[in-house]
Amino acid sequence: MKNSEIAKVFQDIADLLELHGENQFKIRAYQRVVRAIEYLPAEVEQLVTEDRLREIPGVGEAITKKITELVTTGRLDYYEKLQAEFPEGISTLLDVPGIGPKIAMLLSSKLGIRSVDELEAAIVGGKVASLYRMGDKTAENILHQIQGMRRKDQRIPIGEALPVVEEILGRLSQLPKLRNLTPAGSLRRFRETIGDIDLMGTADNGKKTIQTFTTLPQVREVLACGTTKASVVVSGGLQVDLRIVEHDSFGSTLQYFTGSKQHNINLRERAHRMGLKLSEYGITKLATYEQEKFATEETFYLRQGLQFIPPELREGQQEIERAEQGAIPQLVELSDIKGDLHVHTNWSDGRDSIETMALAARDAGYQYLGIADHSGGRGIAHGLDEERLRQQILEIKELNQKIGGIHIFCSMEVDIRADGSLDMSDELMGELDTVIAAVHSGMNQSQKQMTRRIIKAIENPNVDILAHPTCRLLPGREPVAVDMEAVFQAAAQTNTILEINGMPSRLDLKDTHAYRARELGIKLVINTDAHSAEHLGFMRFGIGVARRGWCETQDILNTRPLEKVLAYLKG
Repeated sequence: MKNSEIAKVFQDIADLLELHGENQFKIRAYQRVVRAIEYLPAEVEQLVTEDRLREIPGVGEAITKKITELVTTGRLDYYEKLQAEFPEGISTLLDVPGIGPKIAMLLSSKLGIRSVDELEAAIVGGKVASLYRMGDKTAENILHQIQGMRRKDQRIPIGEALPVVEEILGRLSQLPKLRNLTPAGSLRRFRETIGDIDLMGTADNGKKTIQTFTTLPQVREVLACGTTKASVVVSGGLQVDLRIVEHDSFGSTLQYFTGSKQHNINLRERAHRMGLKLSEYGITKLATYEQEKFATEETFYLRQGLQFIPPELREGQQEIERAEQGAIPQLVELSDIKGDLHVHTNWSDGRDSIETMALAARDAGYQYLGIADHSGGRGIAHGLDEERLRQQILEIKELNQKIGGIHIFCSMEVDIRADGSLDMSDELMGELDTVIAAVHSGMNQSQKQMTRRIIKAIENPNVDILAHPTCRLLPGREPVAVDMEAVFQAAAQTNTILEINGMPSRLDLKDTHAYRARELGIKLVINTDAHSAEHLGFMRFGIGVARRGWCETQDILNTRPLEKVLAYLKG
């Protein structure tokens, strides 16, 4: 079973226990296990085989037995008995974002709803809105979530979604009285794939802003349009919602719609213990019903005694506890980056010359650039054999004399063969400034074979950096089978740098892997894998991954100036 499937079972258990009226400590225990599994760098099945389940945070003896039963038999008796205590289909309703246990039970008991299709029909027929404490707005929000679920398979990589959003933002920002325009939701949290897009802002004339939004040239269909909110479908089938809110409550509303769901649940539970109720409109004192509004997120968090939590960290992973302690780190910023150590040129499969790439890097404010064209084994990438590599090294040395303000590293992306050997002689690799090792073929190997293959490569003393180790491509190609924990341990022992590849179709290492590598003290580098000068702009995607992995500047090699990078590589 995949980690996501295991996590889903335990999330269902947590939801059903809440329906059952169990104490919050027990429910939270299961929720912590869900988050731990989702953020695990290794496969749970492998940990079961190796009897290492207790290494997962929050997993004790009882949970260990349940996970083992689920993985080894494909079913969990405790889960099935719990399901039998509730109406059929209750777990399906809980899968709809915005439907918690209480609403799910209400829909099931009062309307006999068992499926998402039945729920949609009940909303359209007005039955849901007529229920006690539901109303038109709640019903409309649930219908919106259902429509989003039906487009779930249309989730696109953030690299495709962000340019679309920025084009829309660019047009809307020309409106003179529109302020605070910003994305919310998973895009703002920089999730690697995006479903619907939520945009927010404040305006003196909300109606005019909405009208402008619905008539943008990118809009293919208007799903809904009011005076302060509209939903449209733009080119490519992506749904975009724009919401205009009050100036003085923008902070709390932005926080609410940024999410994540689990972050907001944890935040609300904590606030309730403090005698407060959180909503998109602000904070209400339960004792007096007095409501406070917040124009900024910073003041919204501060009112709760919390350090500001960057959007990328809002995933229900101890960020609130860390904020209570004032221990949220200063995350790495795009402006911290001093260079890029992995780009390609027209010597292999890139578009531009070495000089063009170097000048573009200098214009971007970089101090250094690593030319890392493919080795000769990559026939489809017009890789370099030893003779051509020596010619390239000479050209780079000449350009370093010719071009001022940028240092060019002589590097290479060397292919890791199926047996773990490298597609370049040790002698020639020893002449390079950096060697980047990567898998590009033979991706159907077993986990044991692939893990051994990668570890053998990084144990080669010439290898400085391991690139995109899981070989995934978003959204289509699944990661290879590899024990990332074993790779991390080997990288820590060999002092091998691990790359966060900013190519939007890769983002590999992913955020959870970056988090684990950082925990182990492994040095990371954010590279773009650029194949043209324009691709240097992909650095921002790598930064997003690093921030989601809680990375600071000291964790990232290429936040260092040139002289310190040179010293580190020589060391």
